[in-house]
Amino acid sequence: MSSTKKLSHFNNKEKKSWHKTWWGISLIIFFTIFLIFSIAVSFYFFDLVKQNKYNIVNQKFKTTNKTYQISTQDNFWLGASEPKITIIEFADFACPFSKNSYPNIREISLKYKDQVKIVFKDYPIREESILLAMAGRCAGEQGLFWLMHDKLFQNQGIKTDQQLIALANQLGADINKFTDCLTKQKYLQKIQKDFEEGSSLNLAGTPVWFINGHKIDGDIPHDTFIQIIEEMLK
Repeated sequence: MSSTKKLSHFNNKEKKSWHKTWWGISLIIFFTIFLIFSIAVSFYFFDLVKQNKYNIVNQKFKTTNKTYQISTQDNFWLGASEPKITIIEFADFACPFSKNSYPNIREISLKYKDQVKIVFKDYPIREESILLAMAGRCAGEQGLFWLMHDKLFQNQGIKTDQQLIALANQLGADINKFTDCLTKQKYLQKIQKDFEEGSSLNLAGTPVWFINGHKIDGDIPHDTFIQIIEEMLK
């Protein structure tokens, strides 16, 4: 072979694309396998992290991973309109355990106002509780639900129309409208609707929480409540 042909043959080998060489093909195969493996591992850890968000709830309150769809169309709420976390509370204004929980709700509503939505649902299981729930909703039609919510818990033990009218007066409500609403039991059907929904969910008492659909029974301690929210926001 002439030196010119040898040089041409050598140049052709030099110009051969790297990905067509045996080592280039091996490298491509290796990185393809590595990429597929990395994606699979990423999905696994994403699911693991998602699952671990509820570990605190599961360990402390022995809940399951089952989630519930709760109607919130006719209920008062506060916080974020597009929340990362939705907390739905079934509560009774005459329940001492619900009373213990209400300061936590108010603090959370301020601390996480751009991330958390809190919805209140009536679950009146005591003799005077329907009247109290009515007072909350009658104040609510004047934009005073959450103020009345706080007043009812702070003054737990009141039972009469006159006592409730006095509370509404303290809040600056239109007393005539409030009294008319209370006397006519204007929101009785909506309160009954909440109660029936709670009964269908087998609520044994109050408060009962649905945090992003996960059911938790009872008064959640403040620190635990904050811990649950922080974990779920990660």
